[in-house]
Amino acid sequence: MKPLARGGDFWSGLVLAALGAWIVSEAHAWDYMTDEGPGPGFFPMWYGSLMVALSLVLVARTALKPPTREAQAAMNWKEIARALTCWVAFVACVGLMNVLGFAVSFALLTWFIVAYMARRPHREAAAIAIAGSAVFYGIFSYLLDLSLPAGYLF
Repeated sequence: MKPLARGGDFWSGLVLAALGAWIVSEAHAWDYMTDEGPGPGFFPMWYGSLMVALSLVLVARTALKPPTREAQAAMNWKEIARALTCWVAFVACVGLMNVLGFAVSFALLTWFIVAYMARRPHREAAAIAIAGSAVFYGIFSYLLDLSLPAGYLF
């Protein structure tokens, strides 16, 4: 059995299970069903429950699986830096949404991830970013009639 203290999947699974449990506990305070149909607590209840279940499966699989050579190797700091860079880009996207608007911020995030994280050509990244942003904007703004952050540009 591998040492659990060094298992990233084990600890992240526990943290995600705790987050899912918190989501479920908060969702209990909201109406699950209303006269019109599912209430505000419907989606968080199911999402949180599924999050807890899948996180506990991850914890169990990690605890029961014998260690591999890769798991015993030292941490790959280059890959950790790539993951953190992606999270920083996501946080920057959220921070820029009120200034640039959803469409532009999401397109910039998508372009960055495709061009720099996936190392694809800039033209391809730009095409994916523009198309992806337009599709997401169309789905949420027009089909679902949700208001997305509008910045100074859009």
